[in-house]
Amino acid sequence: MIIVHHLENSRSQRVLWILEELGLPYEIRRYERNKRTMLAPPELKAVHPLGKSPVIEDTQEGRVVAETGAIVEYLVEKADGRLGPPPHREDALRYRFWLHYAEGSLMPPLLVKLVLTRIPIFGKAGQKRIQPMIDVHLDHVEAELAQRFWFAGDQLTAADVMMSFPLEAARSRAGLDASRPVTMAWLDKVHSRPAYQTALAKGGPYAYA
Repeated sequence: MIIVHHLENSRSQRVLWILEELGLPYEIRRYERNKRTMLAPPELKAVHPLGKSPVIEDTQEGRVVAETGAIVEYLVEKADGRLGPPPHREDALRYRFWLHYAEGSLMPPLLVKLVLTRIPIFGKAGQKRIQPMIDVHLDHVEAELAQRFWFAGDQLTAADVMMSFPLEAARSRAGLDASRPVTMAWLDKVHSRPAYQTALAKGGPYAYA
């Protein structure tokens, strides 16, 4: 059994989605953010020293796994490679790129912009400087998705799961809109999947879907 330590409005929604896609049994333990700081509650430190979400526990193996990318790869492996890298080398290389790009390149400027929205006066100037950097990423995503159905090729993979949260966040607060129709259509396609809808229902309120 997989236990998902699930924080509201967080990256952990992706973990619920991939578990539904893979058909692996799991249990959810929900946590709410501090209403003032929006940080995770201290109870998560009892699960993992960093006190962050997502974190999963594999009760069968007695293992705790943190970091979304590591969790996603762990679950793909546990499901005998389903949603893993495609067999064609070029698709497999794309898979690896997008799997790591989601958190390594796209999320940092989105997080910086979020922090800047909470800084009065000087934050507005900072947002104007960070948005062009975000636009470079969004234009790159749009151009790539225009060439294929999913990020790695013709089939949904874990790379799409990883890319879902930063693109949802970008739509919410960083300029992703109808001016990039291919990316918006990709998000609609993700949100219409039965596994995504089931994960959303189980996970509770989620501001980005």
